[in-house]
Amino acid sequence: MPVGVTRSGIGPNCTDMAQINAQVLLIYNAEGGILNALIHAVHKQFRPQTYPCSLCALTYGPVTMRKQWREFLDGLPNEIVFHHSDDFAEAYPQLDVPLPAMMVRDAGKQPEMLIKSQQLDAMTELDELVAATKLGLSRLDRAEAA
Repeated sequence: MPVGVTRSGIGPNCTDMAQINAQVLLIYNAEGGILNALIHAVHKQFRPQTYPCSLCALTYGPVTMRKQWREFLDGLPNEIVFHHSDDFAEAYPQLDVPLPAMMVRDAGKQPEMLIKSQQLDAMTELDELVAATKLGLSRLDRAEAA
C-alpha cells in the first residue's frame, strides 16, 4: 500500500530553503481507496453533521478539492503530503494523534502538530483553515529562526 500521496512544488512566496525541506502533512480521518472515497462522498452529502472528517469537509466539495484550498496549497513552499488514516498509521505507527490533523515534518525528524483535530472540528469556513495554516507555519518559521 502506498504511503501518502505527495504534491511537491515550490510556491511563489518561497524565500527560505528550510521551508522547502519541511513537509506539510494533511491527515484525513478517513480510510483510503476508491470504495471509501465513494462512501465518504455520499456521507458528506446526505449526513454532513455526522461526517467524521472536518478536514475533508472543509477542503473538499462532493468529489474534488476546493479550488481555493488547492490554490493555497500550490502557493506554499512546502512539499504537501496527503494521508488517510490507514496509511498514516502505517507510515508513523509510533504516533497516536486524534484525526484529522495537520502536521509539519522536517527532514529526518518526527512530525510536529500544526493544527489539532479539535481546532479543525471547530472550523466552519475554509478561510479559517487557510488563516490557521498560515499562522501555524509562520510560528514554526519564527521558532526555527530563533
